[in-house]
Amino acid sequence: MKDLNDAFSTNKATWNKKVKAHANSDFYKLDAFINGENSLNAYELKALPDVKGKSLLHLQCHFGQDTLSWSRLGAKCTGVDLSDEGVKLAQQLNNQLKLDANFICCNVLDTSQHVKEQFDIVFTSYGVIGWLPDLKPWGKMIAERLKEGGTFYMVEFHPIVWMFDYLDGQPKMKYGYMQDEAIYEEYEGTYADTDSKMISKEYGWNHGLSEVINALTEAGLRIDYLNEYDESPYNVLPNLEKTKSEMYVTKDKLYPLIFEIKARKV
Repeated sequence: MKDLNDAFSTNKATWNKKVKAHANSDFYKLDAFINGENSLNAYELKALPDVKGKSLLHLQCHFGQDTLSWSRLGAKCTGVDLSDEGVKLAQQLNNQLKLDANFICCNVLDTSQHVKEQFDIVFTSYGVIGWLPDLKPWGKMIAERLKEGGTFYMVEFHPIVWMFDYLDGQPKMKYGYMQDEAIYEEYEGTYADTDSKMISKEYGWNHGLSEVINALTEAGLRIDYLNEYDESPYNVLPNLEKTKSEMYVTKDKLYPLIFEIKARKV
């Protein structure tokens, strides 16, 4: 597309509207979180088992629940998000919970213009890279914000998931795994509240695993592992089935739903 600023502005407006809908949704369980429930999932807790005393940068943090969960575990956290309303609510929650996290509103690709500190850990998760047209500047920014020897960890929905259109309720394969063109969608509701009357207008981009890996390694990170899983901790796609382990799977388990990458700055 010709003007990325228009796409980012459209996405920002939608995410500003999503904050209120999400904060009031059962999906985010904000009351339980305020009362002490940790919003992090098993994957990220296993990958980063000891954050106490470490500095942590959380990219695309929405309204800060995961950032503040890391803060509760002893990390010194900074969260970055595109949404003014998301950052505003994150700061309110931080003050209410008497934590010491810091939140900054900016496009994640511009993080190094707003954050000069280097961190022990850079973290990002679930539904993040699809908002970025090009991952090379993303990888470069991550390397800039990591201390030497620092850890990058991400857990994200698998690129195969984004090959499907879900707007009609039944997944229909429609988009390319390695598609360069932006995908525009306009629909009523949001993944956290499908009954919401808000109109979501969104530009997104598909990124294959090779693009993710290359963006990180070209920036100077060494990959410790890449894992793929045919289950998701979130029930965000049509017709997923809940397992005994509280995960969600497709009925036939034909393709992975999420992946995780852990890497180090060398």
